[in-house]
Amino acid sequence: MAENITLARPYAQALFDLARADNQLPAWSAVLNIAALVVEDDSARSVLGNPVVSDHKRVELIAAVCGQADTAGGNLLAQARGQNLLMLLAENGRLGVLPDIAARFDALKAAFENTVDVDLISAVEVDDAVANKFKESLQARLGRSVALNRSVDPDLIGGAVVRADDLVIDGSIKTRLQALAQRLSS
Repeated sequence: MAENITLARPYAQALFDLARADNQLPAWSAVLNIAALVVEDDSARSVLGNPVVSDHKRVELIAAVCGQADTAGGNLLAQARGQNLLMLLAENGRLGVLPDIAARFDALKAAFENTVDVDLISAVEVDDAVANKFKESLQARLGRSVALNRSVDPDLIGGAVVRADDLVIDGSIKTRLQALAQRLSS
């Protein structure tokens, strides 16, 4: 995994520089994330990993699937830059690095835009008013614009878990009960 991140870094940086210059950051982000899903898909992986399939056919497959996606950047991989990227990755046996390239690209994009994606996982649905206050509080604490993603996990029993980059705040009852059980069993 660490090796993939190291391999992905220069590709992501080069793509980021091109996308920023062309004012296409959101489009490239979207298409890279779709390409990452393609190479992680079991059906696609069996085709992409087949030694009989040529690099050109691998590139065609990824570009075709991404082109059918309903995103702003769906056809970027069918254009010259996208084709060159995919062919370079295919020829070097690095199509499997696409998920890491997408993740690194998104990290560069977030830093450039001074934004952070925050996951708020709660035991019950959080209403919009509370979510907005929470978002404002996080923006003040982090000094960045926050894109809040809400989800519900009833296994938390109560409370919530917040994840933003390397920051994790776990205020769930489930975690508190696990800590209490561990202390009692020691």
